[in-house]
Amino acid sequence: MEFKTENIRNVALIGHSGEGKTSVCEAMLFNAKHIDRMGRTDDGNTVMDYDAEEAARKISVSLSVANLEWNGAKLNLIDVPGFFDFEGEFEAAMSVADCAVVVTGAGSNLSVGAEKALDYCIANKFPALVFINRMDTENANYVAAVEALKNRYANKIAPAQIPIMDSGKKMQGYVSLMSGKAYEFTPNGRKQIDIPAEYEDDYARLKDKLVDVAASNDEDLMNKFFEGGAITQDEIIFGVRKGIASGDAILVIAGSAAQNKGIINLMDQIVRVMPSPAYKPHDALDGSGSPVEVWADSAAPVSARVFKTIADPFVGRFNLFKVTSGCVRNGLALVNTTQDKQEKISGVFTMRGKKQEAADFLHAGDIGAFSKLSGTLTGDTLCEPSRKILFPPIPFPRPNLSLAVAGKAQGDEEKVFSGLARLREEDPTFNIVKGGETGETVLQGMGEIQLEILVRKLKNKFGAEAKLSTPKIPYRETVRKTVVAEGKHKKQSGGHGQYGHCFVRFEHLDGKDFEFAEEVVGGSVPKSYIPAVEKGLTECAKTGVLAGYPVVNLRCVLTDGSYHDVDSSEMAFKLAAALAFKKGCAEAGPVLLEPVMSVEIQIPDNYLGDIMGDLNRRRGRILGMESAGGLQAIAAEAPMSEMFKYSTDLRSMTQGRGRFTMELARYEEAPGNVAQALAAEYEKSRAKDN
Repeated sequence: MEFKTENIRNVALIGHSGEGKTSVCEAMLFNAKHIDRMGRTDDGNTVMDYDAEEAARKISVSLSVANLEWNGAKLNLIDVPGFFDFEGEFEAAMSVADCAVVVTGAGSNLSVGAEKALDYCIANKFPALVFINRMDTENANYVAAVEALKNRYANKIAPAQIPIMDSGKKMQGYVSLMSGKAYEFTPNGRKQIDIPAEYEDDYARLKDKLVDVAASNDEDLMNKFFEGGAITQDEIIFGVRKGIASGDAILVIAGSAAQNKGIINLMDQIVRVMPSPAYKPHDALDGSGSPVEVWADSAAPVSARVFKTIADPFVGRFNLFKVTSGCVRNGLALVNTTQDKQEKISGVFTMRGKKQEAADFLHAGDIGAFSKLSGTLTGDTLCEPSRKILFPPIPFPRPNLSLAVAGKAQGDEEKVFSGLARLREEDPTFNIVKGGETGETVLQGMGEIQLEILVRKLKNKFGAEAKLSTPKIPYRETVRKTVVAEGKHKKQSGGHGQYGHCFVRFEHLDGKDFEFAEEVVGGSVPKSYIPAVEKGLTECAKTGVLAGYPVVNLRCVLTDGSYHDVDSSEMAFKLAAALAFKKGCAEAGPVLLEPVMSVEIQIPDNYLGDIMGDLNRRRGRILGMESAGGLQAIAAEAPMSEMFKYSTDLRSMTQGRGRFTMELARYEEAPGNVAQALAAEYEKSRAKDN
C-alpha cells in the first residue's frame, strides 16, 4: 500500500527502562491486526525485542522498528531502549523521528527516564505526548501522575482525557476531552457510552483548560476565544496539533499496554495531532559545504539518512534509513557522501521487528531498510549525484567506561576483535583501543551492562568468547635528581672477549619524554659505538627501576668511557649502557607518575554535596563550579585509577540524572603509598619470574 508523506508518522517511543514502551508497540501492532496475539516482555516473545540478549534480560538493548497502518496513516514505530547504557540508540532514533510518545508509570513520581526524555523534547522543541501506562495496577494514580508532570513542566502539560475508574481503582474507560465522548473498555476494544454523571464537572473544567491550550497556540483562535466565540472540536484539534508541533504543548493520555486499554485512543491521537515528516526540514550541507534545508518532498532528488546498522553473520548487513527527500526504489545509483562511495540500491525493505518485507518504493519521510550495501554505516548520507548533500553526524555520546578485553582461550584474539569490529557497525557508542603503553586492548563504552552484552553477542553471533577485566593503569616513572653512573660490561671466555665501558649522566627533562646527547672528548668512546649506547638506554627506558613502568622526562648524556681495540663491540656498549641505566636511575630519585583526568560533571543542584564528597574520596580536586537552570557543572581533576567505575557510581548517586566527560589532563607524581604498593608488587613479580 502506498503512503504519501502527509500520511506518515515516525514515532519514537521513549522513556525510562521497564515502563512498557515495548508493550505499547505490541498492543498497537495487535490492534492493527499485524500480529494475532500480544507477546510479553517477560516471556521474551515480543516483536520488537527479538534479540537473544533482550529476551534473556527482559529489556530492550537496541532500537527496533515496526510499521503499521491505522486510520489511513502509516505509523513507523521506533522502540527505543530506556536503559542509560544505550543512550546512543536514543540519539539515533531522535535523528529520524518526527514525534515522540513518552511512556511513564501511573504514579506520583516522574521516572528519571521520562524526565530526561521530556527535557530533551522541550529543549529541542520536539513534538511529544505522554502516555501514562499501567493504569490497571492497584496503585495507579492518574491525577498524581499528571500533577507530577505539571509540577515540572507547568502549562505545557495538556491532559486530553479523564480515566473512568472502577471500585478497585482500575481504569475501565475514559472521557475524551477532545471529542466530548466517553468510552468503556471491552474485550474486543471499546464502546461508546454516555459521560458518567460523576465526571461531568471534571469534564467541563478540564475541557476549558484544553481549549485554553488550543487557543494559546494560534492567534486567530485566541482572538475568537477572547471575543467569546465557541471553539469547535476541529479548532481544538488544530490548536493542540499546532502547539505540539512547536513544542509548546504536551498532550497527556493514559491506559494499560499489557491489557490493551487506551491504546486505540493513543493510536488515534498519533494520527490526529502528531506531525508528519513534512512539518520540519532536516539541516544539511550542500556540495559546497553551505547550510541547506532538506524538506520531505517526494518530487525532489533522493536523499536518505542511515540511523541504524544491523550486522548479522548469516543474513548480512541491514541499514535502517529514513527517506529525507525523493522516492526510494530498487535500482537507484546513489552516492554515500559521508564516505565518498558509490552505492547501487538492490534491496529495499520495510521492517517489523526482525521481519523484512520487500518494498517497491518509499516516499519522502518513510522509514525502511537497505540490504547488501557495500560500505554504508550508521550516520551516513545517501543521495543522488545530481544533488549532493551531507547530514550532520548523529551526536552519539562519548564512551566513559573502559575495560580490558581479551580472548577467553589462547589464540581467540583474532576472532574476538573481528567480531567486535562487526558489532561496532551496529553500535558506534563503543570503541576498541588496541595496544598503548600497557599492551592491553581496551573496550570503551557507556556502562558495564553494555560491555557485558557485547561479550555475550560475540559468543552468540560470532562464536568468539572474550573476557573483561579492569585495565592496567598506564603509570610512568621519572627521575628528580642528576647523577652520573658507570656501566661496565667485561667478559672473557676464550677467544675474543666483550668489553664496553661508559659513564652516563641522568637528569630530569621537562617537555620531552626522552633525549640522548653525548659530551665525549678525546675519543674515549669511539663514534661507531655511541649509537649502541643510545639504543641500550632507549630500550631500558621502556621499563623503569621503580615499578617497571616507562621512564619519561629523562635526559641521558654520555660523558666518558673506554674501549678495547679487540674486545669492544656494539653489543658490549649496549649492555654497558643498560648497566649504567639501572644504577643511575636508582640513584636519581625515581618517582612514580600517575595519569590525572580532567572531568566535567553535570548534575542537578540537590546532588552537589554527595558528588563533591565522593570526588574528595577519589583524591579529586574541584577546579570550579557553574550553576545554570537547576544544574551544576563541576570542573574537577582526579587520578585515572580512581575513575574507572565512575560511570556506574555517578548514575547510582544521582539516580541516572548525572552526566560526565573525562579526558587525560597530564601526569603528576603519585602519593607515596601508591608508589610503594606498586613497587612492592613489581619486586614480587620479578622474584617470581626469577
